[in-house]
Amino acid sequence: MENTVFDVRHTFQLTSTELRELQTLLAVVYGGDFSPEDWDHALGGLHTLAWHAGQMIGHAAVVQRAVLVGHTPFRAGYLEAMGVYPDWQRHGIGKELMQHVNEQMERGYDFGLLSPSDEGRALYATSGWVDWRGELRSFTPTGISATPDEEIMVYCRANSTIDVQQPLTCDYRSGDIW
Repeated sequence: MENTVFDVRHTFQLTSTELRELQTLLAVVYGGDFSPEDWDHALGGLHTLAWHAGQMIGHAAVVQRAVLVGHTPFRAGYLEAMGVYPDWQRHGIGKELMQHVNEQMERGYDFGLLSPSDEGRALYATSGWVDWRGELRSFTPTGISATPDEEIMVYCRANSTIDVQQPLTCDYRSGDIW
């Protein structure tokens, strides 16, 4: 990880070249399974970028989502498009990205949420994230719908009173709801 630089910027601060580099990174990391909706979900928030020798080698985006815990509304930071080039995985890049993400969650949101991949679950757990235990659901054009096949992890401040046993309802969006 020596000589790796981490940079945090909003989407509007990324150049068109950087956005193309980011799309390439995500296509490689996700094995071509990164849809146009996934790309859209990653935009409009903060991007933590990892650079080595001028090459983008890692990324994590935090975007705002409106959620309900039980019947109480909250502003959640949602982790999107987390990834590190395969040659750079297991070198501490993901861990450092998560330190930046956690700071953004603590300073900018009521709590953080993410939908973990099987590969990422251990990294998130060692970074202080825990499984949401309550029912998961989403607002949809036809009302609130359960999303029982989803798994969500949460990151809260130490003094948080968020009850992870409560139902968690997210805002509606195209593509993957969570």
